[in-house]
Amino acid sequence: MKLVITGASGLIGSALAREAEKNRIEVVKLVRRTPKEKNESQWDPNKGVIDLAALENSTAIVHLAGAGVGDHRWTKKYKKEILNSRVNSTETLANAIVNLRTPPSVFVSGSAMGYYGDTADVAVDENAGLGEGFLSDVVFNWEYAAQRVRSNNIRVVHPRTGLVMSKRGGLLKKVLPLFRFGLGGRLGNGKQYWSYISLEDEVRAIFHLIDDVRLTGGVNLTNPNPVTNAEFTKALSSVVNKPAFFNVPGFALKIALGEFSVEALGSSRVLPSKLKASGFKFNHSDILSTLNSAITY
Repeated sequence: MKLVITGASGLIGSALAREAEKNRIEVVKLVRRTPKEKNESQWDPNKGVIDLAALENSTAIVHLAGAGVGDHRWTKKYKKEILNSRVNSTETLANAIVNLRTPPSVFVSGSAMGYYGDTADVAVDENAGLGEGFLSDVVFNWEYAAQRVRSNNIRVVHPRTGLVMSKRGGLLKKVLPLFRFGLGGRLGNGKQYWSYISLEDEVRAIFHLIDDVRLTGGVNLTNPNPVTNAEFTKALSSVVNKPAFFNVPGFALKIALGEFSVEALGSSRVLPSKLKASGFKFNHSDILSTLNSAITY
């Protein structure tokens, strides 16, 4: 088996590469810088430059590259970078894949639960339509950019990933130090739903998407038991054995985070119906188990 990964230096990509190599799977990492290792190949997604030889005879290509949504304030310039980093890279890969002599059997092209927008307290799955807002627009265009591959009869799967819980990165890396010092607390009123998944289950689910030929299109990679922010706060406080009395008011978040505060205060109650129906079993099916895994995995 040969696995090509973009975004291999990120939280999910690096964990996926480690797990693949542990299982003696050949891994090729597409990097933008000058390659430093034998299994790296340079590409420039903005210019459409990629080495086709690095992709030949691959079993699957997993595309996870993209500018971090929460890394900077959402200025007009950075919002453009969020969109272009996903669309341009996906188009570059799609154009390359359809020109391979021996293309992969599946293209796992990254996506996010932002597809559904703010769902309030309504639970949604893959049958729900496109939501509203900046991230919904980004995800729509991100997924659409892969359509050329599907038209060439190559299976395309979009993992619509939720909040990945790991001390190594993402949301948990930012809030964990605060909770460990007893400075954690709710964001806003705490009633907004957060759909999450452990990093371990995220990696296992991506391999499941590669292996299960029945899975196509958008597939939610979220835990079957989403929680409110207040429930998350209580659980993390319990895991680190520290009180969490603080509360960050909504207006303060809007001042500190700008437009991105919409995501922190928004509600996403997203269920993994297709994943469960395909037989996938979560190792961490509740928030306590997920957080305990997150601070060790």
